[in-house]
Amino acid sequence: MFNSLKTTLITGGAGFIGSSLIDQLLEENPHYAIINLDNFDTFYSKEIKQANIRHHLNYPNYQLLTIDINDAVAMNEAFKEIDIDCIVHLAAKAGVRPSIQDPQSYFQTNVMGTLNLLELAKQKKIKKFVFASSSSVYGKNPNVPWRESDLDLEPISPYAASKIAAEKVCQTYAHLYGLDITALRFFTVYGPKQRPDLAIHKFFKLAMNNQPIPFFGDGSTRRDYTYVADIVQGIKGAMNFKNNGFEVFNLGNHQTVSLKELVDAIGNVLGKEILLDKQPKQAGDVDQTYADIDKAMSKLGYSPKTKLIDGLSLFIKYIITKK
Repeated sequence: MFNSLKTTLITGGAGFIGSSLIDQLLEENPHYAIINLDNFDTFYSKEIKQANIRHHLNYPNYQLLTIDINDAVAMNEAFKEIDIDCIVHLAAKAGVRPSIQDPQSYFQTNVMGTLNLLELAKQKKIKKFVFASSSSVYGKNPNVPWRESDLDLEPISPYAASKIAAEKVCQTYAHLYGLDITALRFFTVYGPKQRPDLAIHKFFKLAMNNQPIPFFGDGSTRRDYTYVADIVQGIKGAMNFKNNGFEVFNLGNHQTVSLKELVDAIGNVLGKEILLDKQPKQAGDVDQTYADIDKAMSKLGYSPKTKLIDGLSLFIKYIITKK
């Protein structure tokens, strides 16, 4: 079906970032050949993910495979007769706090699942491999803004540790087998299709129903919130980036926003006062995330353009249309 076309395998393509990437690729080129591999993990509603990709099924060069990346046998069988030009590996067990409760499953999927895909790339001689990492790998590193050259990684959750481990496996395979691997450290992505458990989505839903939002600590923690369309632009840059070996890039907005500032911005967008449910600071949460994006701008052509207030306004329009 796909062998005459340039084919990209996207894992986790029914999720927030994956389906947004596929939206963009198909919109730009309806003949783009995409294989979406997703296991519809029950971490959040399968129906949400199905809705994310429903319109993709109308494209003749799009294929959905419901396979778990932990099932190496099923993956090898599925791709036995298919040539792949690029793997964009977005599938993962996500969430800092849940990883503290179930670290084994996070390492199984995020490390061993990634290893299975690297083995597939090695066996099929797939040169280009883009891996979704996370800003959480920097952990408690006080040297902000965080740079890819920083070696002082201090993860404080099993999720963060699993992402560092997966990065190192990618680096090893690039060295041993000549794979072209680009790791992207995402910084607090938000926007349409965002997972319902993530802060901005949760805050909007609660505030719209006049319910208090969970407000951890004193509101001084800061995040580098990055709009999903900007992240997609960075992923596309990584897909086209030619590199002999392994490279890491930050994909952030190069601006930090405090929890208090975020709540105030949501209140402004909704035109209402936000009720707060004040709670202690949560285990595994870092005080600040802040991306240095000079490297991504220089080598990937990355250029985030969406201001927080504009991104929040677009997100609330999305939520309202989905009600």
